[in-house]
Amino acid sequence: MPTPVALVAGLHGGARAAVVERLLRRHPGAVAIHHDLRAIGAGRVERVVRDVSGVLDRAEVHLAHGCVTCTVREDLLPELLRRAPTAALLVVDLWDSVEPRPVAEALAHEEAADLLRLTCVHTALDAGLMPLDICRGERLADLGQAAAAGDQRYLAEVLARQIEYATSISLHDGDEEDAELSAAVLGHLAPHTPIVAEPATTGPAVCVHELAERVDPATAQLPGEAQTGEITTVVWHRLRPLHPDRLFEAIDELVTTSVRSRGRFWLANRHERMLAWDAVAGVVSVEDAGPWLAALPEAAWEMTAPARRAAAALDWNPIIGDRVQHLVFTGPDLDRERIFALLDACLIDQGDALPGAEEWARHDDPFAPVLDLEETA
Repeated sequence: MPTPVALVAGLHGGARAAVVERLLRRHPGAVAIHHDLRAIGAGRVERVVRDVSGVLDRAEVHLAHGCVTCTVREDLLPELLRRAPTAALLVVDLWDSVEPRPVAEALAHEEAADLLRLTCVHTALDAGLMPLDICRGERLADLGQAAAAGDQRYLAEVLARQIEYATSISLHDGDEEDAELSAAVLGHLAPHTPIVAEPATTGPAVCVHELAERVDPATAQLPGEAQTGEITTVVWHRLRPLHPDRLFEAIDELVTTSVRSRGRFWLANRHERMLAWDAVAGVVSVEDAGPWLAALPEAAWEMTAPARRAAAALDWNPIIGDRVQHLVFTGPDLDRERIFALLDACLIDQGDALPGAEEWARHDDPFAPVLDLEETA
């Protein structure tokens, strides 16, 4: 039977340490592996292996390709495989700002399947800090939490990914009011993810393909409309395409009226392409998420994942296929009418060219610097 592996992530080091310590104490023979990135600015990564009695091994790791994620993956997997025969449980204690998805996908590699079984991806949060941190617009580098030189990610961006990818979440520290507020926020950001006292370490292996489908734009399990006290989630769902200029002009107001927003959308001048919207704490990312299923020949549909076809079927329209506007906004005291009015005003109208028409090819697209750069990268 493969050795179970618990992946523990989280920006809040104290909360994460509490989970790791509890797992080591409750599972005799458990071993935790942690890559310390405090000296990453000097190009040093330290691997620390410990059990409930203390440190078992400490070694400096070469920074592979100048990439922290590559370093953690390339050093972590061999170390886990080496420890697996004698460990009752392997705990991967990720550094604060390391995102769990690439590590989880590396652990699911075929060569490790006989010895390792990833049983959970757990995110530990400080109940007193999480509701504040998800609203913070600072970069990790400015806060001393960068995972590498040149790390340009934002704190709230990383926190959102750690929350939304996890199979379970735990809350630590803070008082009862902090815990209630944090639970309410999580109920909007990750409504399908259980909040538990400690992660489950038994059972079948986690399917990383299913975890990816939960967060990837084409198949994401987006939150539905909800109201919890002052926290509101609203869903904007339309069938007409958006005018690129109007949407571009509305972006600043849209991202500052909510704490978190995400989803998929359709621009009239990019008729064949699904676009992904991802915004948190006032910072927005717009990316090309590939073709709409309706833009592919039917023969290619069988080559797409079942979850992709299922998601398309839910939005299917006999005229436009799966092309849709599906954006979700979460924040305190959201002005639903204002958000909807802003977005509705961005839709094309009778005076605009039809989506996919030749006129759009001559259009000066404000999204081109980002989206066209992705296509040529």
